[in-house]
Amino acid sequence: MISMSRCCFLNNVGISGSCGPITYKQRRLLPTSVRVLASGPNRDRNGSLLTESTLKETRQDVASVLQADSKTTVCDGVHDVYEEDAATEEQLVTPWAYSVASGYSLLRDPHHNKGLAFNEKERDAHYLRGLLPPTVISQELQVKKLMHMLRQYQVPLQKYMAMMDFQETNERLFYKLLIDNVEELLPVVYTPTVGEACQKYGSIFLRPQGLFISLKEKGKILEVLRNWPEKNIQVIVVTDGERILGLGDLGCQGMGIPIGKLSLYTALGGVRPSACLPITIDVGTNNEQLLNDEFYIGLRQRRATGQEYAELLHEFMTAVKKNYGEKVVIQFEDFANHNAFDLLEKYGTTHLVFNDDIQGTASVVLAGLVAALTLVGGNLADHRFLFLGAGEAGTGIAELIALEISKQTNMPLEEARKKIWLVDSKGLIVKSRFESLQHFKKPWAHHHEPIKELVDAVNGIKPTVLIGTSGVGRTFTKEVVEAMAALNEKPVIFALSNPTSQSECTAEEAYTWSKGRAIFASGSPFDPVEYDGRVFAPGQANNAYIFPGFGLGLIMSGTIRVHDDMLLAASEALAAQVTQENFDKGLIYPPFKNIRKISAQIAAKVAAKAYELGLATCLPQPKDLVKHAEKCMYNPAYRSYR
Repeated sequence: MISMSRCCFLNNVGISGSCGPITYKQRRLLPTSVRVLASGPNRDRNGSLLTESTLKETRQDVASVLQADSKTTVCDGVHDVYEEDAATEEQLVTPWAYSVASGYSLLRDPHHNKGLAFNEKERDAHYLRGLLPPTVISQELQVKKLMHMLRQYQVPLQKYMAMMDFQETNERLFYKLLIDNVEELLPVVYTPTVGEACQKYGSIFLRPQGLFISLKEKGKILEVLRNWPEKNIQVIVVTDGERILGLGDLGCQGMGIPIGKLSLYTALGGVRPSACLPITIDVGTNNEQLLNDEFYIGLRQRRATGQEYAELLHEFMTAVKKNYGEKVVIQFEDFANHNAFDLLEKYGTTHLVFNDDIQGTASVVLAGLVAALTLVGGNLADHRFLFLGAGEAGTGIAELIALEISKQTNMPLEEARKKIWLVDSKGLIVKSRFESLQHFKKPWAHHHEPIKELVDAVNGIKPTVLIGTSGVGRTFTKEVVEAMAALNEKPVIFALSNPTSQSECTAEEAYTWSKGRAIFASGSPFDPVEYDGRVFAPGQANNAYIFPGFGLGLIMSGTIRVHDDMLLAASEALAAQVTQENFDKGLIYPPFKNIRKISAQIAAKVAAKAYELGLATCLPQPKDLVKHAEKCMYNPAYRSYR
């Protein structure tokens, strides 16, 4: 039995042109995919994804999308999967039909199951008598019961597995639970627990979530995408598992990351669950431990590279655009440096792509730095930045800081970059190393004598801000933090590597070694720290502040390309949400309990920038983008059934 989609059955308000009641004609006439000409040459490797020359061509693509949309019955470029529209009277077609889920099948349908919350009338109408105990309880009581159960678990991975089970049995209850208890449950469904879940994914794997596309599917990826039951996809999070958090190559078991990210797209950003698709690209793994693990669920071979890898990814990107249209957000997640930059460069001008490790991390860190200026004084251009780590996160953050400095001061971007220094595994990145550097590190090679050790770089560069993206734990040693404190009255120290075990230092170490003067933020959460009679609440520079609202802004405006100005707008919107009360507590990020309101503000600013740049296709522009964003958000409250 095929249950009706949530849009049709529940008349749910969501972010889609087809989320009202679906007519008979709409069920049969699914629009063909949108074809758009690729725009312009590749961008500068460290410049904007869309240069001014390509921006003009991209606006022409917007016109093409608008023209194509006007000819379709349902928006969002959903492909006519079953090709009924193209069939002639002589050709055979399958008579697809919908039926209402009821009885036992309704209780096994996570999209519509309400458990004990089915009322008496619904139990009669949908043949549920005898299939449930006689009591009827509210969704609120269900949430209370589940939280009580979760708190009995002492092991975080057990909580993670329980949450995944909730998601697979009662979708609305899962999201209600997560939204109402976001500060407590975010570390369970996302970092740091998701890291352990990925490491043990093969052992805890019970039922598939998302799509697994491996080298075995080469030449058939479009067919694989069509196997997914939902057709109106608006966000895809995809990984190849090569660099999962700071844990390295976890191969196919990296699927935990796309699943976790998309759970947050819904809970924090309000994107409908049915519009989200997690995907893992399995090209093998170089992790010998996994290759020898009898429970490993991926391909048992060394990673494909070079042309074989590039061809598979290109087939995937082409198939996504053909099947889901021009406006589907494709978020790259946890690709290794050498592929992450190349993919963003290659597809940034032809697809709506976003790399959370490069761009999302940069945006959330920039927001924290802008907010920190209230505590330390001055503007960004007055400060000097030193990074430990020069991979995709480090260089992505550095580039966005330089762009913001350039924007604020009209300083040439090349000059703005000179305020930012990076240290990699070989020491300070300087001009004398230029020829041997990877391309994404070259803009950060400045004139200076070589320095090997981080503490010597701190004393030599004299930074006001120290940022760690190395993926190596405890590298901000006591000597390093004390050197920062000796140079600055209020040293800004961001230890961003995930999970917690890989953080460059702990919150307690930062506050203790700086004698309570550090302005500290981390990638994974730390408990409050008491020092010298004061309690410090460490900030968390969590990407979850940015990507859900950022994605919502792209979707609700119908944007077809990501522009760096949208990332700057998201950073400014997040920084503006930090109140004086937060600053008084030493916080440079707002509390997560307000995350949905924060996401609406970010979405509104991102959408406004898309309209300003001429990259939006949902016209006319709503008068109040914040209210529009809030209206678009998915509501997990139960619906009443006929």
